[in-house]
Order: sequence, then C-alpha cells, then structure tokens
Amino acid sequence: MADVRYYLDEHIAEAVAKGLRRRGVDVLTLSAAGMLGASDEDHFAFAQEEKRVIVTHDDDSLRLATQSSEHAGVVYMPQRRGLGETVRGLTLIAEVLGPEGMGGHVEFL
Repeated sequence: MADVRYYLDEHIAEAVAKGLRRRGVDVLTLSAAGMLGASDEDHFAFAQEEKRVIVTHDDDSLRLATQSSEHAGVVYMPQRRGLGETVRGLTLIAEVLGPEGMGGHVEFL
C-alpha cells in the first residue's frame, strides 16, 4: 500500500477511517489527534507537520491549500459521497498518486 497518510476532518465518518485501515491505509482522525475544536489553520498546520493529507468537506481547507504549496495535500469531497465510494476513492488516490503526487496538490473526489 502507498505511504499516503490521511488526516480526516471531523465531518468525515469514522466508518471511512475504519474502511481505509482495513485496506492498509494510515489514517488519523481529528478526535484521535486531540484536535477537536481547533481552528482550520491549526488543523492545516498539524497535518503539514505530520505530513498527512487532509480529507475534508470544508471550503476553508481549499482556501488554505491555495495559500501555500508547502503541504502534504488536500482531498476535497462533497458531503453526498457514500461510504463505499469514499473509501474506494481515497484508496485509489493513495495507490495512484502516493505522497509525492499529493504533495502541494488538491485532489477532488
């Protein structure tokens, strides 16, 4: 499995994290990181420090991603995505793009 490491925002279902882990993808949720209630800027800085790709529905993360290319990447997805579709899409991104392809990149799922 690719070395992409995801950081899921608080609006991404825990079931997505479980599905990705079953496929061997490294996933960290905001709650597991102790980052609930932190600002968008703090989440972005944390993900950058940890070299984790942010997975989000939040438009503010897109804004932050455009301000600098010094990040591990952002995957933006609409809220209407189903669980299976989300897990398959994130797994595919991890396998195809990898950490090098995601660095400084925004991918729309």
